Amino acid sequence: MSTYSYWHFKPVKYPLEKVIDHAATLGFDGVELLHRQFESESTAYLNKLKRQALSRALDLVMLSIHQDFVSPDSAERKKMVDHTVHCIDLAVQLGIPVVRLNSGRWKTIKSFDDLMKVKGDEPPLPGYKKTDAMKWCVDSIRECLPAAEKAGVVLALENHWGLTTDINTLLEIHREVNSPWLGINLDTGNFPDDPYSGLEKVAPHAIIVQAKTYYGGGEWYTLDLDYKRIANIFRKANYRGYVSLEMEGKETPELAVAKSLEMLRKSFA
Repeated sequence: MSTYSYWHFKPVKYPLEKVIDHAATLGFDGVELLHRQFESESTAYLNKLKRQALSRALDLVMLSIHQDFVSPDSAERKKMVDHTVHCIDLAVQLGIPVVRLNSGRWKTIKSFDDLMKVKGDEPPLPGYKKTDAMKWCVDSIRECLPAAEKAGVVLALENHWGLTTDINTLLEIHREVNSPWLGINLDTGNFPDDPYSGLEKVAPHAIIVQAKTYYGGGEWYTLDLDYKRIANIFRKANYRGYVSLEMEGKETPELAVAKSLEMLRKSFA
């Protein structure tokens, strides 16, 4: 279960400790931690989360972080590389084997709500092209790889809104980086068009999967995803990794997360 399922970037953070307890009570196998949901980065806080998960027989599966490599400013990209390396260190402290990456976006559409209205189709900055952004992203990820390899932490690039909304762009960046320390975090809800054809393309490269549900209607949009069909796509791709629930609906998470887990377990059985 992703801790994001209980907190959709609302003003008041939902405590990670409570999410871990809910995950154990409901019968999840692991928890994905959202970095922005942390109350602290102190060693004491991280160790408390780590011990709590251990005592409840839960794996800490992935640390989902935010960074943006789509910038013509080399100093800004370096700042994002440094942030990623810092988060790799946090993952090591927590015993987490995967760090989720975003490619970033042009930010020519200022509001995320407005970006959702156009399904992530954002125009480049004046004077630049998508190939520029792809190079920035490839080069920045390569700068992070020595730290990832040394730590034994796999970076997982998501098909998140922004540059990697386009599945072909996501796969091209993955191919260009060409490292066993870069995988793909495949989000079932982040496809602007037909999700099933996109899933079939990316599933063979996925190292972890995020499964969206929308009970009570989505925060930004609602998809009617056929998870039995999705499970078959992953089965054909011989996917054997974690499926991390991201409940993005407006229904009370204490109810919607339990329903989501039941549905996913039946679909992937």
